[in-house]
Amino acid sequence: MKWLVIALTCFQLSECLIRISLRKGKSARQALEERGLLGEFLNNHPYNPYTKYAGPFNTLASTEPLINYLDMSYYGTISIGTPPQSFTVIFDTGSSNLWVPSVYCSSQSCTNHKKFSPSRSSTYRATNQPLSIQYGSGSMTGILGYDTVTVSNIAVTNQEFGLSETEPGNTFSYAPFDGILGLAYPKIASSGVTPVFDNMMSENLVQQDLFAFYLTRENSQSGSEVVFGGVDPDHYTGQINWVPLTQQSYWQILVDRVTINGRVVACSGGCQAIVDTGTSLLAGPTGPISTIQQYIGATEGYSGMYTVNCNNLSNMPDVVFTINGIDYPLTPSEYIVQSQGSCISGFMGMYLPTSSGELWILGDVFIGPYYSIFDRGNNRMGFAKAV
Repeated sequence: MKWLVIALTCFQLSECLIRISLRKGKSARQALEERGLLGEFLNNHPYNPYTKYAGPFNTLASTEPLINYLDMSYYGTISIGTPPQSFTVIFDTGSSNLWVPSVYCSSQSCTNHKKFSPSRSSTYRATNQPLSIQYGSGSMTGILGYDTVTVSNIAVTNQEFGLSETEPGNTFSYAPFDGILGLAYPKIASSGVTPVFDNMMSENLVQQDLFAFYLTRENSQSGSEVVFGGVDPDHYTGQINWVPLTQQSYWQILVDRVTINGRVVACSGGCQAIVDTGTSLLAGPTGPISTIQQYIGATEGYSGMYTVNCNNLSNMPDVVFTINGIDYPLTPSEYIVQSQGSCISGFMGMYLPTSSGELWILGDVFIGPYYSIFDRGNNRMGFAKAV
């Protein structure tokens, strides 16, 4: 099951945080339309892809620049086919499939995005296999095909990917990305597809079987990146702390506890969490999250999101996640999303049941302060203080 959660902010006429939850909830378009804010939001927050080439750190490491969209979503550009057709995708560690809209799709969501045309690619190879992914409030169906997928300067030949034929509803209509490139384990790939990074490893296209994310904050559109096959020493300080995975499906780890002012407020006996670049905020069970909201002085607004007084940030406590014996404090400026004078709590309650209990999601609110290394070769996560 896919846990992708994307949050978009709007602060026109009233303060709100609109969530696109691919598990449940309204689409951004529906929520904005209900409040009469859709046109204003699109006019004030145009999607302007920022692209540049950032050179590799060695001959087999490659840096892909990412666009920071309102501190809420991070996208990069890939190409598929010969000659290349470009698409904007989320590099999502919470899923394992690559798919993009196709010319076979007539859904409204597809008309708003770039569409892959098999007839324009000399290297495309068709299959008769269907692909269907259910995201709760959104879904896609389509077919599988093979073609060359290029990420930065890495060309993966004969990569299987999805071509959407339907994208029902409005979930993807105003999403500022075309598709999704999953970076989790093959175990959760729909239709048994081999993920892109697995093919990078098997074809020896990366020097190290890992990738690393650096996510800028405070609405800085440029500077974010994902490195395939290496790490960027310019974007972290101190040592890298390694954490073993508890499962090899999502990037799942054990959180020892969550404390505020030395008091345990969540995960007293440990809890499972996934590190997910496709989730904007930091999500957890509603009970513990409510406790954290109380400690930081957040109050619930009519939209269901929590806000704080921006003037109180200097008096608010750190929220400390202890992972594998190491403390990872989040300061108020790190866990509060600020935009146009409004301050939104970066903590969000969600019900995510699994056989091992309710999951936490360490999304972009956590990954921003901590450079995050996803090590497939050793089935572990690495964290270091981002700079």
